[in-house]
Order: sequence, then C-alpha cells, then structure tokens
Amino acid sequence: MGEKVEAGGVDPSDRQRYRRKLQECLAGLRRLLDEGRFSRPKNLMGLEIELNLAGSDGAPRMMNAEVLDRIASRDFQTELGMFNLEVNILPHRLGGRVFDQLAEELRTGLEYAHRKANEVDAGIVMIGILPTLAQQDLVSANLSDVDRYMLLNDQMRAARGEDFLLDIQGVERLTCTSASIAPEAACTSVQLHLQVTPARFADVWNAAQAIAAVQVAVGANSPFLFGKELWRESRPPLFLQATDVRPPEFKAQGVRPRTWFGERWIDSVHDLFEENLRYFPPLLPMCDDEEPLRLLDDGGVPRLPELVLHNGTVYRWNRPVYDVTDGVPHLRVENRVLPAGPTVTDVIANAAFYYGLVRALADEPRPVWKRLPFEAAAENFDAACRYGIEAELAWPRQGRAAGVARVPAVQLVREELLPLAASGLDAWGVEPADRDRCLGVIEERCRRRANGASWQVNTYHRARDAGLEREAALAATTRRYIELMREGEPVHSWPVGFPAPSPAQR
Repeated sequence: MGEKVEAGGVDPSDRQRYRRKLQECLAGLRRLLDEGRFSRPKNLMGLEIELNLAGSDGAPRMMNAEVLDRIASRDFQTELGMFNLEVNILPHRLGGRVFDQLAEELRTGLEYAHRKANEVDAGIVMIGILPTLAQQDLVSANLSDVDRYMLLNDQMRAARGEDFLLDIQGVERLTCTSASIAPEAACTSVQLHLQVTPARFADVWNAAQAIAAVQVAVGANSPFLFGKELWRESRPPLFLQATDVRPPEFKAQGVRPRTWFGERWIDSVHDLFEENLRYFPPLLPMCDDEEPLRLLDDGGVPRLPELVLHNGTVYRWNRPVYDVTDGVPHLRVENRVLPAGPTVTDVIANAAFYYGLVRALADEPRPVWKRLPFEAAAENFDAACRYGIEAELAWPRQGRAAGVARVPAVQLVREELLPLAASGLDAWGVEPADRDRCLGVIEERCRRRANGASWQVNTYHRARDAGLEREAALAATTRRYIELMREGEPVHSWPVGFPAPSPAQR
C-alpha cells in the first residue's frame, strides 16, 4: 500500500467522512477520464519482488529491520512479516534489451542484499512460500513494526470478529486458525506493472485476467505450507483465507471476499474502482486534506489519496493503479499473479511471457474475452493453482470454430500462446535475441513439464523416500533450493533430489 498510516483508533465518524471522500475521489477520477487528462503512452513497465529471509539451515529469520539497515537502499523496503523484504526496480521502457537490463539490475541488487543479510546469518530467498515456515512463525508478534501493518491487522481482526480460518484441501489438508493476518506474510509474489492509457486499460486488464491461469500453470512455486503439501500454487487460497473478513454467515449471503479474482470483464478502469467502493467497506478510513473536485476546478491534478488507499486493501490478482508523476496522472495494470522465484532468469522469463502475451491479446481483433466466459477464466485460475503445470484449461477454439475446448496448459502454451507472446514482444520492439531467450525458458518448462512447484515436490518426496522425516525433508529441500537458486540456472534444468556425497563426505 505504501501509505504513511499512523496507528490509532478509528471513530465511526471517520468512516462516514471517508465514504464521502471516496465518492468525491471517484467523481474526480471520472472527470479526469472524461477530460482526457492522463499521460500519453510511454510503454513503461515496472517490477517488484517480495523476498524471504532464511538462515543457512533454511529456516526463516525474523530480522528484516536489521537487514534493511545494512542494505541501506531505497530499492529495498519492508513487507508484512519480519522475514519479508521487497525489492523495487525503477520503471523501464519496454523495448530493445530491456529484459537483459532488468536481469542484470536484479542480479546486482539481490547479490548485494544477500551479502548484507549474510552479515547477520540470513540470506535472500525468492520463493512463493518458504517450505520451512511453521504456524508459530506466522503470528502477530512477527509482523513488521510498521504502523500501517499494525492498524490493518487490527481493523481486519475487528471486521472478522473471530479468528481467521485456514482450510486448504490439496494433496494433503491443512486446517488451522490464526488470531491475526500474519499468515498472509507467507505469500511472496512478483508484481508486474504496465502503464496504459484509459482507452487501452480495459483491453489490457481483460487480457491479463484471461491469461492469469496460464501464468500460474507455468510459474507455480508454492506447494507447501506449515509442513503440508497443498496446491501447486498455494498462495491464492492462502491469501484469500488469511484476509477474509467475512464470517460464515456473510459467505452464505454471497458477500465478496477482499482477495478477489472478479466476476466480469470490464469496459473501463472506472468499473473496477466503482466496484471497490460498492462492495468493500473501508478498512483504513484515513482522510486526507485534499479536496479533489475543488482542485480539479482550479486546474490542478488530485492524488485521490482515499481512493488509492482503499484500492490497496482490495486484493485483486490484476489490480488497477492510479498514480501521479510530475503532476500528470497515469494508470497502470498491476499483475500480482506470480510467485517469487525461483531464479532471476525465471522471473524475467515470466515477465517477458506476460508482457508479450498481454500485448498480443489486447491487440487481437477478436479478443479472447469476447469468446471465453468470465466464469471459465475464474475456473481456469483455480485449476492452475491446484495442478500447476499439469493443469487443463478452457480456451476458445482456434479459427472459425465456435465454443471453448479443454486443453492441457503445456499444449496451449506451446502451440498457441508462445507464438502470440513472441508477436507481442515484437510489437513492443524487444530485441529478437532477448525475446527468444526468455520465451525459450517457458518453452523448456512446458516441454519438460517442470517448474518450481514440481521441483520442490519431487525433491521433497526424494528426501522422504531416503528416510528423512517431514520437517527434515522440507528443510533439506529448502537448503537445496537456495543452493540452486544462487547458482542461477533456470528451474527447468535443476536436477531433482540431492547431489551424491563426495568420497571425502562418505
């Protein structure tokens, strides 16, 4: 959310005033859209990665404040849990050697952060959910000491009125309760930003929603939580339940959860912000002094702070973003689908696949969202989270044939979507060598049916078969993951299991 929120009580009158300010902000957004006040297209993209801190034993380290002090860079920020950090890469223009440049910047920044973390027996780990996390690690005492996290936790607990229930049925079943939102901190993701014009926004958002399942299928990297093997990408069900302020009665009434795929294709960015106000009560009703409509009357550009803050407490997998840079407003689609890791090469390949595919689909004369029911896109997302690279997805038939067919995700990617992604990257002006290298990583994952989740699961079971107990097997898998992550080769090339001991080690 990034807002400076001061902890403290919330008065009922604060909520009433905040709702009024939200409506003023929404009216201000409508005026900005109607008056064409947004910046011209700049083909800008941005990248954020949430990270874990773990020691040489593979266990989480609750010391992000100490590590951030040592890193001393504005590129690195705190996150919800004390074992979390986030790295932010400055916006880049899509085109040329951008993905090569991003990879170099990421490697340099992460290597520096890792060296600094090592000074306090911690290390940087890019992974969707750290397999060694235990339930006792995810408690309110281990939330980062930041006012906005504390207040958000207090407000969500109050809205829930009882403990949060985690109940995820996967390969195994996890059932437990939490007195706080701390389990949300287990979810570490990659966020991909794309600046778009208002006229282009709906097409890009719809395209991003349509391919969310495909992104998860090829990029899944979160199969374990609290020692249980769950979904291949367990972040979405965990995030939904860890932020679910609805008691059972509200669920039965059809009240929407705050972590939300959505329920329809859109025609305008206004649709999403209007839904946020219509469906979701304020959690952080903090009012700013800005008067957006008066500011617009005077020729100024409002920051719409209440709308921005409220938007940050509705956890869409593709989130609309309003921002102002150098006095000019702009819009972004923030794609929040992907887990972190496993390597910089994998992260950049996932990014290239997304940016290429979303461009190609948004440009199509017969858009996929005109041929694919939204309910099918939501069901695809669920299937991809459950089964990862083995998922089957619904997709419109090619050519003149009408209707939707079910197809293995790897077949869909190799036969239809990778060529589209390549054409999209060409449209952005990306160098062919960069294009082919990044998309080649996705191709190899599909050919080998291997991604971060499959590697973790197969290596864990190899450790269990060798006689290790559950916790020891998870720790060994995590240590081996960290070792291979540091070597930097893409995950499809990782050998499953553990290297044979040398003669000196026998």
